[in-house]
Parts: sequence; structure tokens; C-alpha cells
Amino acid sequence: MSLADELLADLEEAAEEEEGGSYGEEEEEPAIEDVQEETQLDLSGDSVKTIAKLWDSKMFAEIMMKIEEYISKQAKASEVMGPVEAAPEYRVIVDANNLTVEIENELNIIHKFIRDKYSKRFPELESLVPNALDYIRTVKELGNSLDKCKNNENLQQILTNATIMVVSVTASTTQGQQLSEEELERLEEACDMALELNASKHRIYEYVESRMSFIAPNLSIIIGASTAAKIMGVAGGLTNLSKMPACNIMLLGAQRKTLSGFSSTSVLPHTGYIYHSDIVQSLPPDLRRKAARLVAAKCTLAARVDSFHESTEGKVGYELKDEIERKFDKWQEPPPVKQVKPLPAPLDGQRKKRGGRSRLPGAAHPPVPRYRKMKERLGLTEIRKQANRMSFGEIEEDAYQEDLGFSLGHLGKSGSGRVRQTQVNEATKARISKTLQRTLQKQSVVYGGKSTIRDRSSGTASSVAFTPLQGLEIVNPQAAEKKVAEANQKYFSSMAEFLKVKGEKSGLMST
Repeated sequence: MSLADELLADLEEAAEEEEGGSYGEEEEEPAIEDVQEETQLDLSGDSVKTIAKLWDSKMFAEIMMKIEEYISKQAKASEVMGPVEAAPEYRVIVDANNLTVEIENELNIIHKFIRDKYSKRFPELESLVPNALDYIRTVKELGNSLDKCKNNENLQQILTNATIMVVSVTASTTQGQQLSEEELERLEEACDMALELNASKHRIYEYVESRMSFIAPNLSIIIGASTAAKIMGVAGGLTNLSKMPACNIMLLGAQRKTLSGFSSTSVLPHTGYIYHSDIVQSLPPDLRRKAARLVAAKCTLAARVDSFHESTEGKVGYELKDEIERKFDKWQEPPPVKQVKPLPAPLDGQRKKRGGRSRLPGAAHPPVPRYRKMKERLGLTEIRKQANRMSFGEIEEDAYQEDLGFSLGHLGKSGSGRVRQTQVNEATKARISKTLQRTLQKQSVVYGGKSTIRDRSSGTASSVAFTPLQGLEIVNPQAAEKKVAEANQKYFSSMAEFLKVKGEKSGLMST
């Protein structure tokens, strides 16, 4: 057979499987609708058998009989040879696992029937005992007499002491009516049927768990026997399960539709049997999807090992489960405590704050750092020190009207207690250029004082000067200024002419 023929054969098989799946879905949908119609129509019936028909069904009796038969045989792992799907017990395991789902639905229907009937006697019990099986056991124990709540040992095995106390207090004040004998018998019949179905469900769980350890030991170790049987039943066998990728195994058992009358808010999308398994549900909700992907990947490896009947003792399964648990612990570890570390030592030492020498080569005085000179120049002056100094117990006058509380301190005050005059620090005094100093000296050395016309000084300036040679001498204060003006007029006047032009011209011609 060529490669093209093999490809066509595979496509035909895939098309047949899809057609078979579509037929199966079409057959399942009417069954669901029938259950809904029966539930809606017959809940008001007198007997529980009109709505709960699983207990008396032929299929339920056959599966339970086969389970008891295989349990009595105690088949060993060596009997499973070849493909798992070929073993007759495998079909029983898949049917038994599907039967547990139907039993769950039947228990919900019976619980609703009992709740509707018993609300006539004790309507408050539904809100006090939310669990379905606990409610059914409590109804069977109490019956028509609510006084049994007190000092009842059987009830203490069903409910907690706090719940029993609340139930007894509420039973004493309830407005319910007494039930007739017929109604009480129907309630007891419904309770007995629900408890027997629950016992059968646990019996099926024990059988599936015991047999899955032989059929798929490694897969059962990772996700449990019940979940392993569920995904094997949906996948169509262990061989088909081993061929599926992990992303598809994670979606096995996903709820694609919800029954009418039930809320769809709690239905999680893209979640199947693996997401609802115990190993995934034990984690916080924010890690469950990530954990489901990890568990699905490990289940794929375990299913491939089981399909070839290798590692029958479950060694591979234990190794994969240990790896899963290690990763779960790693995900849930708290973040490491952030240690407060000291700052590292600087690589460079402290620098010397000097930028060179402030003297010319050959100068006699020692070098002074520029930073020190700048610090002295920008330090507090004597005027600022006097302004910052305040007298104790005296009310100061404000220097400005805008700044209240700003005073000049001891600045400009007489009687400051200082005998000597304030010493001026040469380093912090204002600097004057040498040109400005020479100009000021010239202006201050004019004999007879300054001119009253030019400098606008006071009118008491005198033209009498005291000289060391002649003593009292009368001088003209404007003589020096007049001399300078004549020199400027002679050389820099706009009317001045060249001097000795002829002599220079003859000299140039002679040369």
C-alpha cells in the first residue's frame, strides 16, 4: 500500500468516527430532553419511582451483576494481554464509570423530590442542611416527629453539634404541618432509594479503582482511578488516549452545553475531567489552569507507557507524580525575602579639594589652595555677623514694612558694648581693581578739596591747603584740571594741525 492509499484510508476512518460521534450526540440529546420532561412533569407525583427509574432499570442491574462477578474472580494483571480495549472487563469498567454519572443525576432528582415533599413538615430544614445526602439522612431520621433532634446519637453522626442545635431550635418554632402515613411512607421509600444508589456508587468507585491499577497503573497513580477511567471512556480506550496530544486530553469531559433551568455562571470554559480532579483542585484557583496543563502532559506520557504494558508496578507513574508535586511546591513558594544590603565601598578615595596653586612661579609666599580662598571670600562678613546678632530682652524694629520680624540686629547701633572698632577681614571684604584704586587715589589727592562745581560737593570746600614745605598755601583747585584740558585741546582737538610737517617732509625727500 502506497503512502497516498494510507492517507486516504486514515481520512475515511476519521470521517466514520465523526459520523459515529454525531449519531451519538443526536441519540444523547433526546435522552436529556426526556429526563427534563419527566422531571418537569412528574415531580408532583405521589411515588418516587415515577421520576427515578434508574434503580429498576435493566442496565443498572446488569452492570452491578458484572461488577460483582469480576470482583469475585479477582483477576490479576497478567491476564491483561494485548490491547486493553480487547479485554472484556475493560468494557465493564467504562460502563460502570458512566453509570456513576447517571447515579449522580438520579440522586439530585430524588433530593429535589424529598425536599418538595418534606417542606410541608419542616420547610426551614432545606436552608439549614445544604448537603443533599445529609438532608436525606436527616429526613429519614426525623420523620414526622421533630422532637428527635435532642439527644439523638444517629443524628450526631450525620450533622455537627452546632447544626443540630440550630435545627432543634428552628424545629420548635416551625409552622409545618403533620404528614400523613402515606406521605411518610413515600418519603422513606425515596430516602432508602437514594441511600442505596449512593452505596452502589461507592461500590462502583471501589471496583474501578481496584481494576484501573491493573489496566492503567501509571495513569491511575497520577490523577486517580476514577478520573483515569473517565478520560479513557471519553477518549475511546487507552490506545486512543495514548495517541492524543496533551492539549486535547486536558479538554476531555468539557461541558459544552448546560441543561435548561440551571445556571451557567459556574461552568468554566475549556475545563475537563483533569481540571476537576483532586490533584488540580488542591491548588489555589489562580494556579489550577497551569496545573491542569502540566498534569495533562504527564498523563499523556503515563498513558503511552500503560498502552505498551510497561512499568506495571507504577514506577513511572510515581516518578511523574513526584515531579508534578515538586513543581506545585515550587509555584507556591513565597518570594525570597529581600535583604537590605549596605552600599558598596567607593572605588575612589576622597579627593583633595584644591585646584592648583594661586601664586606665580618664584613667589615668596607659600601656596594657598583656591578652594580655601573661595571659602573665605564667600564666608560671613562682619556686617552680616552684626546683623545676625540680637540683644536679649529688647524689641527689635522691623527693617522693612513687608517683612515683619526682619531686623538689622546690632548693625548701626551705638552702645553695643564693643570698645574697639569692628575689625575688617581682608579675606571677605569687597574687592576693587587696581585701576579703580588709582582713580580713587587721584580724586582724593587734589589740594584744597574737591571742586564744588564739578563734583557737586558741599559748599564749605576751601582752596586753602596745608603743605609740609610752606605750611598754609592758597592753591587753585582747577589748575590741574585746566592743565589737562589744555593738553587735550592741543593734541586731541578737532581743530589741531600737524606739527613740524615741513621738517619731516624735507627729511623724507632727502632720504
